[in-house]
Amino acid sequence: MSHLKYFSYPGWGERANESSHMSQAVRVGDFITISGQGGWNCDSGEISDDITTEIEQAFDNVNVALKDAGGKGWCEVFRINLYMMNITEESMAGLKRAMEKWMPDHKPVLTGVGVPALAAPGMTCEVEVWAHVQQ
Repeated sequence: MSHLKYFSYPGWGERANESSHMSQAVRVGDFITISGQGGWNCDSGEISDDITTEIEQAFDNVNVALKDAGGKGWCEVFRINLYMMNITEESMAGLKRAMEKWMPDHKPVLTGVGVPALAAPGMTCEVEVWAHVQQ
């Protein structure tokens, strides 16, 4: 499987790699796919109770994972899958703000799904992305 390169960024990514046998990103040629990122603090693992803060931190974690895998960040993202426990006006407004902040110059495709639970305790949103690395 040498055509696949696996990445787990320092802190949360390394802990998840060891405890759950998973990577935070996989690079296949010019493409990077990111494992679902929650709104955890990469060092402490803490998740904010405020949905807007949680979404913003999840987007920051996606950026960390993309760069760890050799990407430039959100500017290369073309697809977002969003999983959210409570889809509300507040959470959708927070999502829109994060998308406008991290991707001011493009609008990727997005699938949003309401779910009853997510894997990490305290997590209410999870973001996974696909990116195409520009050579």
